[in-house]
Amino acid sequence: MSGGWDLTALINAADAKAGLAERHLWMVRLMEWLRHEPNDSQRIGTPLAVLRVRQLLHVMDHEAELRVQVQQIFRAFWAEIDSAALLADFGFGSRLSLRSELATRLRQRVLPGTPETQDLAALFLLLFEPADRAWVAKLDDATLARLAALCAPEGDGWRDTVLNAMTMLASAVRADGFAPQLRQRMDPELLRDEPFRQLAGVTEDFRRGVLEAPPGDSERDILIRANMLHAMLDRCMQAAASVAQHLQTYGVSVDIVYELDQMQARARRIELLMAMVLAREPAAEVRTLLAELLDVLQERRGFRALLARHYSMLARQVAERSAETGEHYITRDGDEYRDMLRRAAGGGAVIAGTTFLKFAIAAIGLSAFWGGFWAGANYATSFLIVMLMHWTVATKQPAMTAPAMAASLPAVVDTRASPANAEARDDDDAQAIEAFVDRVTHLIRSQVAGIIGNLMLCGPLVLTVQVLATWLLGKPLIGVDDAAYVLDALTLLGPTALFAAFTGVLLFASSLIAGWAENWFVFQRLDSAIAWNPRIVARLGAARAARWAAWWRANISGVAASVSLGMMLGLAPALLGFLGVPLEARHVTLSTGQLSAAVGALGWPIFSQGAFWWCVAGIAVTGALNLSVSFWLAFKVALRSRGVQLKQRERIYAAIWRRLRRAPLAFLWPQRER
Repeated sequence: MSGGWDLTALINAADAKAGLAERHLWMVRLMEWLRHEPNDSQRIGTPLAVLRVRQLLHVMDHEAELRVQVQQIFRAFWAEIDSAALLADFGFGSRLSLRSELATRLRQRVLPGTPETQDLAALFLLLFEPADRAWVAKLDDATLARLAALCAPEGDGWRDTVLNAMTMLASAVRADGFAPQLRQRMDPELLRDEPFRQLAGVTEDFRRGVLEAPPGDSERDILIRANMLHAMLDRCMQAAASVAQHLQTYGVSVDIVYELDQMQARARRIELLMAMVLAREPAAEVRTLLAELLDVLQERRGFRALLARHYSMLARQVAERSAETGEHYITRDGDEYRDMLRRAAGGGAVIAGTTFLKFAIAAIGLSAFWGGFWAGANYATSFLIVMLMHWTVATKQPAMTAPAMAASLPAVVDTRASPANAEARDDDDAQAIEAFVDRVTHLIRSQVAGIIGNLMLCGPLVLTVQVLATWLLGKPLIGVDDAAYVLDALTLLGPTALFAAFTGVLLFASSLIAGWAENWFVFQRLDSAIAWNPRIVARLGAARAARWAAWWRANISGVAASVSLGMMLGLAPALLGFLGVPLEARHVTLSTGQLSAAVGALGWPIFSQGAFWWCVAGIAVTGALNLSVSFWLAFKVALRSRGVQLKQRERIYAAIWRRLRRAPLAFLWPQRER
């Protein structure tokens, strides 16, 4: 609409006697005229909006009647609008909940706003756009001063508004500081002098000092009160910062992270408003405040930034807890490698039994959902047995070991932070990269050991059972029809690669669930509850309750990973099939067990069939994709959670390829030190 209005038409349309909505709509049109740039404009330098502001001021300076007309509409505007709402409320959630903030932003995106409002925070969404920040930053002090003379409230009315907003903000910070979810996690030493209780009084003291200062009085008293308010805000923020240390130790809650961000943002807003009040010529402070509000406007119109910021700490906590688990899956020497083979062999034995139960469940002919449910229960039970026996399933390793690898990355990427001492820095870079390549080598070697251990027992064990069943019962447990189905399903010529990659996504998801479950367990202090709850202690006894608490604290992640992975492998294909998405799970160890069962059913002639060898190739691809997809996704999350950007990727890749050419066998089994 803005292109249809020229300045003369806009000014003539200004009517201070019009209704509230009409006056606000006129202001919206004025802002559209300011920012509207012709399609053929290729302006470089001063933004057109700034030139139009100057054009408006020029007209106002030379047309007294028009100036009075515009000033009257702004006086009516300031008389009815709640301007403190913009300064005290805009950018802050009405409730201390990330979910409520997301709901509010969704409503703002979906539902249209109305100019019929007395809330300046709501009207601000219609008046400004995020892109306005660019031209607002170009407004010089002189232009701002002339604009304020035209549009701002008369006298020092703006100062009352700013001080009222400071009082509201201080009250909100004080309330946040007394909220139990924050107060109970703050360092008691930092709360000893009760900074949050004093904040409201110090703010009110500053307000009285500004409003009641006699004309010509020294500014010294006001500056003293301002310094006291600044110091009290610092003490409150130090206490709030101690919450983050508690969360790192005792688990993260995104709602608490959100509350902390809200408190810190309110404290920064108080500082900005205080600078405006203290400034003799507040043009620069007004520009800074407006830029801050426009930044908030940009941030509030999206969801990605909000979720990324508030889930980053949770992602880091999940990644670090997974990293602790992942360290157990990395082999560094021959003894650890042989131990991995033994534990993987045990896992392969359990998966052999899982294979036969899988065929048995399929033979019952259940509906898709219940067939998937009991298949998932079969997998989950098997994975739990593997965990409880301290064995391992190879494909569960990468999602846990990726965060462990990421823990070593900051030393690699941060070594170029300072431009000084370039030679020493290059040496540090080389050492850090070599250490990282060592970790990659250990990781790949661990995956190889896990797969070898799983397959060397799962396949032969299934085949042995098939042969014994044929000898004792006259027919194998898994018949010819099932064998034909296996050859048709596992072949590389079908969608096996896609299904294997999908399974890698499920493996990654299970690691996230495991990390989240452990974080939730620690955050809720359930280990302490199990150990000390009177009812639990009365039922189990003190010693047994303590053992149960320690066991769950050590194993909650493994239990969550095993159960979630098993149920997803069984139920996800069934649920996706209901939606018309034909995806299935392809797990390398289970696929090997199925192919071994087919060999036992069809006998030695199967080795002469091309279908068998296509299935062997399919299993090889399945193993590679199970590992690589789950590892890559987990590694990306770990990097994001640590805020790491790999600026030295080429050097790292070159170092890995150099190690691969120089010592390729090191990626398969440990090498003797020379």
